[in-house]
Amino acid sequence: MMRCCGVVAAVLISTALAGQNLSGGKVRLMILDPGHFHAALVQKTMADPISPVVDVYAAEGPELEDYLRRIRGFNTRSDSPTSWELRLHTGPDFLERMVREKPGNTVVIAGNNRRKAETIRACVDAGLNVLADKPMCINREGFGLLEKTFASAEKNHVLLYDIMTERFEITNILQKELIRFAAVFGHFQEGTPERPAVVKESVHHFYKVVSGSPVIRPAWFFDTGQQGEGIVDVTTHLVDLVQWECFPGRVIRYPSDISMRSAERRPSLISLDQFRKATRLEEFPDYLKPRLDPAGILPVYSNGEMVYRIKNHWARVSVLWNFEAPPGGGDTHFSVVRGTKADVIIRQGQEQNYRPELYVEPAAGADTVRFEGDLAAAVDKLNKRYPGLSLRREGAAWHVMIPDSYRIGHEAHFGQVANAYLEYLKKGKLPPWEVPNMLAKYYTTTLALETASK
Repeated sequence: MMRCCGVVAAVLISTALAGQNLSGGKVRLMILDPGHFHAALVQKTMADPISPVVDVYAAEGPELEDYLRRIRGFNTRSDSPTSWELRLHTGPDFLERMVREKPGNTVVIAGNNRRKAETIRACVDAGLNVLADKPMCINREGFGLLEKTFASAEKNHVLLYDIMTERFEITNILQKELIRFAAVFGHFQEGTPERPAVVKESVHHFYKVVSGSPVIRPAWFFDTGQQGEGIVDVTTHLVDLVQWECFPGRVIRYPSDISMRSAERRPSLISLDQFRKATRLEEFPDYLKPRLDPAGILPVYSNGEMVYRIKNHWARVSVLWNFEAPPGGGDTHFSVVRGTKADVIIRQGQEQNYRPELYVEPAAGADTVRFEGDLAAAVDKLNKRYPGLSLRREGAAWHVMIPDSYRIGHEAHFGQVANAYLEYLKKGKLPPWEVPNMLAKYYTTTLALETASK
């Protein structure tokens, strides 16, 4: 049985797209086995172009129940309630039924990743647009299938796209913008394997609270054969940011533009008590028991790091999974892009109250008076698009002060991805660099896993 889970996206499909089953110009969404909390996050709000009627194809079980509970919460809240009307189609053959019946025109896929590449291929071959949560594939075999799937999408005149929420986080946006100012940043360094020109690090947690409720992880989330190892999962966002920030609008071609220097993988050690807290299950399922060590601890290969070269610049990407964040903390992100005149850095540690903050650090020996003037001029230009930005000197660095109005939170970024997808659908095509760069991204992550596994 093919397993996947869905994320509802607010998208409008152009009537010019061939082979689409539109109803009054509205999207009819089909949701597959919604087992990931992302499935509900994107349904926190509604948009006029979206039909409130949503067809959900899934197997019965706790994952579906958790999804339905969250949607009921959105529909019954006092502040701007939604009005989703869910039509359930349950049974073990949910994917085959959806592809055969096609009551909608768009499917968004996320969650269990074991056969996600095959599921995406089935939907695209059936003439459906697909918005897929990361990762679209978790190994080299899946990457080979993904290559063929993009060719099928072009043939069938449908759009296949992945959900890159981190492109909409304000510090990532401003980091990308600031490195475009030559007077401040200089030129993008080539870097070395030991001191890469760009570094992206991410820390995540198995147990967390989202929308006021603890996230209940399905048991398969702890099975890297189904979820994927960390080096091909969360790193998808980080590799995407390297490409999107440092080479905007440029096509990344694999393998000529990418070479892997090194990669490694390490396990997080999960106790039965931790597993119970995260899943609300009393014991490890049978498929995880053979992996337990003599003390009954489950090693989950959720941590990984890669050092690679992309278009003659060195990059390092790493991901770490802890079980639970410290009090007041949460998932964190660190990023540095090194220029000949300055480094542009995102920090999100305890000193920043676990909120991402942006800093600019001039190169050693810089004329600080002149540098401050150039930086102030750059921020003044950015204020035309992002009003309210300011600078504060903190030691040798300048802290870019960002108004809270831009900090809308990770949950809201799913809607922003959907709006971008909407624009592409209305045009009937993606930007020319998106498809080759999606392929380059998954080439990088699956090559890293292959390298680390040797």
